[in-house]
Amino acid sequence: MDKKSYNKLSAKEERVIVHKGTEAPFSGKYNNFFEDGSYHCKQCSARLYSSEDKFASTCGWPSFDDEIKGAVGRQKDDDGRRIEILCENCGAHLGHIFEGEGLTEKNIRHCVNSISLVFTPENHIKTAFFAGGCFWGVEYFFERKDGVISAISGYMGGSMKNPSYRDVTSGKTGHLEAVEVTYDSTKVNYEELAKLFFEIHDPTQVNGQGPDIGEQYLSAIFYENDDEKEIIHKLIDILGAKGYKIVTKLFPADTFRKAEEYHQDYYEKKKQTPYCHVYKKKF
Repeated sequence: MDKKSYNKLSAKEERVIVHKGTEAPFSGKYNNFFEDGSYHCKQCSARLYSSEDKFASTCGWPSFDDEIKGAVGRQKDDDGRRIEILCENCGAHLGHIFEGEGLTEKNIRHCVNSISLVFTPENHIKTAFFAGGCFWGVEYFFERKDGVISAISGYMGGSMKNPSYRDVTSGKTGHLEAVEVTYDSTKVNYEELAKLFFEIHDPTQVNGQGPDIGEQYLSAIFYENDDEKEIIHKLIDILGAKGYKIVTKLFPADTFRKAEEYHQDYYEKKKQTPYCHVYKKKF
């Protein structure tokens, strides 16, 4: 993630998140906090923990016995005595991890500074599904949208239960390369996301996207309810009035299958920018 996209931190937050400090025990806002929702990195907004994995440890800091898969990194402290936990996305210091205490069945405790976290209530977290050619570029642009918590590359719309990338690119499974966008609806709404989708690819191309030709690369939106469907039709009508002949297909959302790990954050890993997708203002 580009550092320019990080959230601005106060001096107090920097002391912990950047310079690996520790807040005083029992002083953090999430120590005795147990509402349903998810916990995100204060620096980059990446989703780190679910409230389902939070427990009362009486240690003085928020405690979790599990993490969102792939969200939390580990490394030894400089003195080699403890294991530090960090946001895998941006490297923000979270706290430390301990094992063998017997506090939960998982026998592990992520001891996290409240100041490193931001809580999002469960009813504010929503998902949206977009397919616009190669998922690398679609994911890239959505991850940079304010209010988006995560964008995950995967497959949607086909019949095979657990398709691989090779299966999907054969064009025989019926899947499209799609992106699951998880967002905070208090910061960005569905219409804004749908507008961005139409502006980062060519929704008039009938046979794929750019040089990627085939059924798996078609432009499509998988809607979850009638409100989303109505918004999409409204935007298509607006674009039609502007002279765009939109071929984007609409499908009811079904099972989303996450793609292999090497597809996630592809352009970040390669330190590149998309070559099949560019932003073009249309609204």
